Amino acid sequence: MSPPLRLGLVGLGSMGRNHLRVISSHPDTVLAAVADPAAEALEAATSQTGAQGFEDPLAMIQRAELDGVVIAAPTTNHTALALAAIERGLPVLVEKPLAATVEEALAIVAAARARGVRIQVGHVERYNPAVLEMGRLLRAGWLSTIYAISSRRAGPFPARIRDVGVTVDLGTHDVDMLSWIAGERPTRVYAETAQRIHATHEDLTYGLLHFPSGATGFLDVDWLTPAKRRSLTAVGEEGMFELDYLTQKLTFTRSNVERPQMISGYATTFSGDVAEIPVVSIEPLRAEMDEFVRVLRTGDRPYVDGEDGLWAVAIANALLTSAAERRPIDLSDLPSRLSA
Repeated sequence: MSPPLRLGLVGLGSMGRNHLRVISSHPDTVLAAVADPAAEALEAATSQTGAQGFEDPLAMIQRAELDGVVIAAPTTNHTALALAAIERGLPVLVEKPLAATVEEALAIVAAARARGVRIQVGHVERYNPAVLEMGRLLRAGWLSTIYAISSRRAGPFPARIRDVGVTVDLGTHDVDMLSWIAGERPTRVYAETAQRIHATHEDLTYGLLHFPSGATGFLDVDWLTPAKRRSLTAVGEEGMFELDYLTQKLTFTRSNVERPQMISGYATTFSGDVAEIPVVSIEPLRAEMDEFVRVLRTGDRPYVDGEDGLWAVAIANALLTSAAERRPIDLSDLPSRLSA
């Protein structure tokens, strides 16, 4: 049996503490080092795990004996930290979003390609078991044509997030999911945003995505809803998938092909048959760590790699541009720009 992989963790905020828990309890990983400038949080983490502690994350990346690095620091710090790890040849799991800007995300992807270092991006919803099952059924042909995909990601304002708005922080989840379900990247986007509570950034975004196949995507993200909501719907020729990320519930409603007849001038309504799809519940973050272990052991391409993260950042920023300029944004030349 191979010895456990020695991982370094940067950041002990909300997501960082979740990573600490998963790394510490995973049979194939050991938390070898952890970095955070907050002395109290760092002391708690090192006393709990026995990991080597660093106040400076760059010092941890440069000096600790590691097999890989997990970056859960604020978004605006991702680029410098990821580049430092890549320079040392260390594979990196970067929490989403990959970076705050397209230019920064491109720098990470380009450096990783040049050094042959694997970058995995923490779009954790891709590892949700309901999402994985829906993907399997889509590949099996349950929807031969996808007409529309809509997602809602809403919840209370997170006071800890100051460096980016809701579009880059949360919306990157959804533009990644919509693209993955459609099986293609959007060629045109449009958005409306609002700033109600956040001091410097938008906290509500409604976005529209047009895909080459003709499918339409819609995303609704905000930090204004008092209760957490996470849902997705995919409508196609044969019916409709409905998914709740939080409960990991997945249903499929079959289209009723019978055309309604007019009765007294009104069309009757026929509802399709609804089936709940069995889903084996797992923690998506644990599945994401299983994937990082596989990448570290084999050197294979991650399920969600740097290019996926780059596209998510690019689409999210295009939505922000659309809202600021009050016009649709054409993305048809984006593949050539992102591959430069």
